[in-house]
Amino acid sequence: MTRLRKFLLFIGIVAVGCGGLYWWFSRPDVARFDANAVTGQRPQLSDPRTQTIPTVKIADAVGWPQGAKPSAAAGPAVNAFATGLDHPRWLYRLPNGDVLVAESNSPPRPNNGVTNKVMRWLMGGAGAGVPSPNRITLLRDADGDGVAEVRSTLLSAGNGLESPFGMALVGETLYVGNHNALIRFPFKVGETKITSKGEKVVDLPGGGHWTRSVVASEDGNTLYVGVGSKTNIADEGIETEKNRAAILAVDPRTKRATIFASGLRNPVGMAFNPDTKRLWTVVNERDMMGSDMPPDYLTQVDFGSFYGWPWNYWGGYEDKRVSPGRPDLREYTARPDFALGAHTAPLGLTFAQDLQLGPNYLSGAFIGLHGSWNRVPASGYKVVYVPFGARGMPAPGAKPVDILTGFLNADGKAMGRPVGVTADRTGALLVADDVGNVIWRVSAPGAGPRPAPSAPPAAAR
Repeated sequence: MTRLRKFLLFIGIVAVGCGGLYWWFSRPDVARFDANAVTGQRPQLSDPRTQTIPTVKIADAVGWPQGAKPSAAAGPAVNAFATGLDHPRWLYRLPNGDVLVAESNSPPRPNNGVTNKVMRWLMGGAGAGVPSPNRITLLRDADGDGVAEVRSTLLSAGNGLESPFGMALVGETLYVGNHNALIRFPFKVGETKITSKGEKVVDLPGGGHWTRSVVASEDGNTLYVGVGSKTNIADEGIETEKNRAAILAVDPRTKRATIFASGLRNPVGMAFNPDTKRLWTVVNERDMMGSDMPPDYLTQVDFGSFYGWPWNYWGGYEDKRVSPGRPDLREYTARPDFALGAHTAPLGLTFAQDLQLGPNYLSGAFIGLHGSWNRVPASGYKVVYVPFGARGMPAPGAKPVDILTGFLNADGKAMGRPVGVTADRTGALLVADDVGNVIWRVSAPGAGPRPAPSAPPAAAR
């Protein structure tokens, strides 16, 4: 055998070997549990199946065919509250019933490196590869027929919006969570356009998990801001995660931010339970541990609590991929209150007390599950209800109840993906759909306009 033939044979063997290794490591990890098994107060947990190459199985975004819509649970009806939006992500209802919609997407992502290229590819397939509209739109349903007949651009990039997300009204000040800063504007309820430039309250770590949800305390003296991690498990070093994977407490008077709770990989939706006045959040957990692990979750958050990220998950299970480890933190790691399934991507959160959907939905939490990109089969892609019992906690033995489904078609493609959820002035549930570019309205038959809700928190003094 000539040297050339030996060399070519060697190259062939190496190529086949590398191809075989790539095939082995890139095979999708198929879930061994039903998605519902990894939910509730006692989810079924498995040993992690650590992946070198993540399972990639995202539902291609195709939008809604003419006349199609998601399916509601027995009883409620569904209609389009508003259509023709541009990547609507978050919702906020004003005291007069006007609804603010943050039309937004992630800030520009770097195009260098394998991870960034893969993320850009995934976002494109999921319908999230478009530039951020950087707009907050005001919708008004003045006649209470369940369809917004007034639409106005309240804020835009010219006002200083950069990937806006969360919103909160305190007195006559509207706060907006950009990906890199909390900003505010003078605003009176009833206005349909703001002309001023946003005033910076505090800087926020930008990029990474970029959504910045915002809720105000009852007295208006504190703004709570959810800030997700930069990476999956502090892959670039824990020093790059400063003030991230946390809920920050911001004093709008002094313009100072402190950490309220930490170890929350990506806390998105936040809301106060009206019965207990305690803060709750939904959290997107870490990736590349297989299709069954770990569960995303809903939890009450107390001052100073630590939820384990990046070293631990679900109350103290060690993630051995993180180096150096912190075994000293395990005993201080809080266990979440309710599992929402693996890779379901919970984003939206609102409580039932402000809704009128019938006797089965009087006390609990409504959650928008955006849907998985790394699970086989897909999980999420729906809105669920978690029933609460005594003491303002999930009912013993409760499981998530499907409220709005049908976002995936028969071919597994995404006609829509739910994000933010809130109540309209009639007590119907509004759901932002960032693939269908629709705000869906879920209502109980016969529900009508209610008295004006209570005033927003007073301005900080």
